[in-house]
Amino acid sequence: MVKRATLAVAGARKTQGIVEHCARLPCERRILALTYTHKNQCELEERLARYAGDHLHVEVLGWFTFLLRHFAKPFLPFMFPGERVLGFNFDGMPARMATGKARFIDKSGAVYRSELGRLAFELIAKSRGALIRRLEGIYDEILIDEVQDLSAYDWNIVDALLGSTVDLWLVGDIRQAVLSTNTRSTKNRKYAYADAIHWFRSREKQGLLALEQNAETWRCHPKVAAFSDMIFDPSWGFPSTVSKNQHTTDHDGIFLVRKEHVHDYIARYRPQSLRYSAASAKVLPLEFLNFKVSKGATYPRVLIAPTAAITNFVRKGIRLEPLAASIFYVAVTRAQQSVAIVLDDPGNSCLPYWTPPAEPGQDAV
Repeated sequence: MVKRATLAVAGARKTQGIVEHCARLPCERRILALTYTHKNQCELEERLARYAGDHLHVEVLGWFTFLLRHFAKPFLPFMFPGERVLGFNFDGMPARMATGKARFIDKSGAVYRSELGRLAFELIAKSRGALIRRLEGIYDEILIDEVQDLSAYDWNIVDALLGSTVDLWLVGDIRQAVLSTNTRSTKNRKYAYADAIHWFRSREKQGLLALEQNAETWRCHPKVAAFSDMIFDPSWGFPSTVSKNQHTTDHDGIFLVRKEHVHDYIARYRPQSLRYSAASAKVLPLEFLNFKVSKGATYPRVLIAPTAAITNFVRKGIRLEPLAASIFYVAVTRAQQSVAIVLDDPGNSCLPYWTPPAEPGQDAV
């Protein structure tokens, strides 16, 4: 039985590593690859078709589909005899004081998204081991990509998988923990977002899984990688990022740009503009992507409209809260060569300012 977790930095080719792992396995091996977002599901399917198209027993599912197909649908009668799952209620919520079936399922027979994890976990016990034995009979190996997106009862479900005979490989980047399968539940709140690192370290200490860190990025220039390491306090214990990006240009690293120079900067370098939300970049009429939407993307250069918290971090060195740090980390590590942060007052920052080159016959700005 193999149980392991790989926590890698941005640009470490995590998803590609999963694809190549599947391609190396015997074609008859039964593999389930899980991930949270639809975007990542599509990417996994496309790459597996390209690199492991002859492996006919590799299946890709979203996390919710996994819980519905292998937990809720076949085993709901163990909790509620005679009942069936007739759908999935993504946005709805049970009544505040709902109990029994009404806690988990709406009047049309659809399972509430917010309660699916809890229902799935409770069905493990109610089935008296049948649920896990069924998974063991279907799959030889389960891979979970972007594992940092799991939350609440999901961690209890992964604990149950750790106790099964199915080989398990968890892959993700704790520093990119900006999404969550369940933002409403208070269950396992101590493992929410970047704090999920404590779940991994505790399971490693208990001998339940082998934990490895991959600190090599093939995306970020060394100066970008070094700055990304500064976003989280050293007390988190993350390893220093090692850049494998050996490409150099005349504009590599982290820069500050004043608002008055933004349009000149964009005209010269064509960066992808990133922001937290429309409210955080009202004075900059640019074609922005939100930080979270950019997750998984790569751009030669990015320009960041900072939030108040990011501004305080750059100007005063005030540490970001875990979720804010993860969101900023995602924004910074989209860049291959350079990151520009729009900021008029540098405060105590030592980051260099970019200014437009002087026109012939003029003094430099």
